[in-house]
Formats: sequence, structure tokens, C-alpha cells
Amino acid sequence: MSEFAELATQVMARCEILGTLSQNPNCLDRRYLSEQHRLANQLASGWMIEAGMTTWQDAVGNIWGHYTSTVPNAPRLILGSHLDTVPNGGKYDGMLGVVAAISMVAMFDGLQRKFPFHIDIVGFCDEEGTRFGTTLLGSRALTGNWQESWRHLKDENGMSLAEAMEQFGLHFDEVSSASISPTDILGYLELHIEQGPVLEQENLPVGVVSAIAGAKRFTITIEGVAGHAGTVPMSMRYDALAASAEMILAVERTSHQRPGVVATVGKIDNMPNGVNVISGRTLFSLDVRSEDDTLRDEALAEIMQQFGEIGAKRNVKLSVEQTHAAPAVQCDEDLKQALVRGVELSDIKPRILASGAGHDAMAMADICPVAMLFTRCKGGISHHPGESIKESDVEASLSVLFKSIENLQHA
Repeated sequence: MSEFAELATQVMARCEILGTLSQNPNCLDRRYLSEQHRLANQLASGWMIEAGMTTWQDAVGNIWGHYTSTVPNAPRLILGSHLDTVPNGGKYDGMLGVVAAISMVAMFDGLQRKFPFHIDIVGFCDEEGTRFGTTLLGSRALTGNWQESWRHLKDENGMSLAEAMEQFGLHFDEVSSASISPTDILGYLELHIEQGPVLEQENLPVGVVSAIAGAKRFTITIEGVAGHAGTVPMSMRYDALAASAEMILAVERTSHQRPGVVATVGKIDNMPNGVNVISGRTLFSLDVRSEDDTLRDEALAEIMQQFGEIGAKRNVKLSVEQTHAAPAVQCDEDLKQALVRGVELSDIKPRILASGAGHDAMAMADICPVAMLFTRCKGGISHHPGESIKESDVEASLSVLFKSIENLQHA
């Protein structure tokens, strides 16, 4: 893979540069429609032009590059990922997929290699949803799933999405022009860090994604009765926090017993939260995921049954509010096999694994076949400044993408 070593060095250096564009001087934090978003788009556009591409920014703020086919009316193969970050994020989540694709097209251009399809690269503007609380804004605009109700979403400073777009030089009412036709898309490929520990554990630089897990999220509210910690007998308590603790353990136990399902309680609010007060009201989050929606929903039904039983036993009131639902997305078999073949041609053992995290590919699946390639990351750490990848793994990823795309032209 030595022919990709220089490109890998370039990719790492460019990720470092992007990692300096932050609205917070103390950590990496680049959000949608910020000045740093504008600067990231300008950087990516310049790199795309150097790679022999024509570029443009669409009506929602995604940055695009186009590498032209020699075939008239050729379909488009779209490569991409996102350029926004979470607060206090890492330098490779999203950015790797955009920067690596640009460097790879530069290699195609240097070799004067053309394909029976156009290659388009997209740097999505808002995958994380950090600023306005709704994820995949950039990719959902492409698929025609932009919602009018988003006009009034507000950031932490009270600025609406529509106002922020105007300030950026975009217009909420023109976002529909960012949507693209599904009829001329060959497929969408996304390179992304794994954000998990599997590849590192198995000592593999890359892995091919089978599916992106579908998730359901809920806010669970437990109503008990607050009381004095010293005067209410244990047998007469309706302790919301104790009931919640038992429910949380039921979540962990159920997901352990159901392979292919993960369930998490990551947030809890307790009231009145006093050291000498029995809990009267507790709220906690529930996130259940699987690459198989049926498995996920079966586990969820069991969890809810146990919640009901615990609530009845402890004489507390249970309320459930669903806050998010997304179906699992299966990767396209032909594109997946093209990636597997690219892995084999790069002399790497193929490893197929599911993605537990959401990605822009989930939205793109509404209009075209999708597939993903994972790059190993240290400790599986992501959404954190400790996010780290090896240059040799980037080299392997570039080799796989390059050979996969060459393989596609013969499919």
C-alpha cells in the first residue's frame, strides 16, 4: 500500500488543519452555520479544486466537489461525511471521510483515471445536530426530508434556524433546491472512524459495515412521594429514585440477555435531590439500538413490561415519552461486496460489522444504495479530544476505497 502512504500523510495533516477551526478556543467545537463552518467549507473547496474538481455550496450549506466522467449522462457516485463536530470533539469524526475522499480523487486526477460515473464529494454541514438539536440536517436536505417546522428551532442563544441561515447567507425557503434526484445516483460511500473498539481488539485497520443500527429513545418519568429521610419508615416509602434504579438495572440485564441489542440509560434527573429527602420524582433516558428492528422492539417490549411490573410493585407512577425513532439501515449488498473486494485486494482480512452510531448514510439511504467503511480508532474513543487514528490505518483505508471504486467500474 506504499503508493497511498503520501496521501495518508496529507489526510492526517489536513485533519489537523480542520481541527484548528473551532468557535471555542479551549476545545474543538464547530457547529452548523458558524463562521468556522464557513471556513471549513472554504478549506475543503480549495482542496477539491486542487484535486481537479469543480465545487459549490448548496442551499443548506453542504460543500460539494465534482469529478467529471468521460461518459455522457453518467450516474453519480457520491462520497462524503460531515465537517461539523460535537462540543469538545475529536479531529477525525466525519472529517476523515471528507478529506480522504478528496485526496483519493486527487490521486485519480494525477493518474488521469476516469470512470463510467461521476464522482461527487459532499462535506455535510450538520450531522451532529449540536446547535439546533435535530441531527442530519445537511443530508436530510439532500433527500427532500427537510421539515418546515425546523424554521423555528432555536440555538442556546435564542437564534432561530431561519435567522442563522440568513446570517450565513442562506435562505430557509430555498433549501428545497438542495435536494437531489435519486434517478442518477449510483450509490453513496462513507468512510468513517469506527467509534468503537472492535477493530482495535481484532487488530484490523478497517472494517466493512453491514448495517446502521436503528434507535428508539424515550424519557421515562417516575412519580413517587417525597418525604423526610429520617421519619418515613422503609415499608411506607414510594421512592422514585429506588424504583428508577431497579428499572435501570433491568435495562442492563435485558440487553445482556439479547445478543445484537444494546440499551443505555445515560441521563438521570432526580427531584428534589436533597441528601435528607426521599426522591419524589425521577426522570431518566432510555436508548435502545439494534441493526435488526425486530430484535430491538422485542427487547424494548420486555424492558417496558419490567418497568410496569417494578412500578406496580413499588406503587409509583410510570410515564413514558418517546423522543426519537429511526429504523435500521441495511447497507447495499453490491456496494458492500465492492468494499469487501477492496479490502481483499489490499491484503487485509475482511471484517463485517454493524454500526451502532448514526451517520449521514442513514439519511442518504432514502434515495440511493449506501455502504460504509470503518477505520480503526484508538480505544474506540470518539466525540472526545482523545480521538486518535493511525496514519497506517488511513493508508489502508485509502487503498480500500481506491480499489473498491476501481472495482465498481467493472461491476
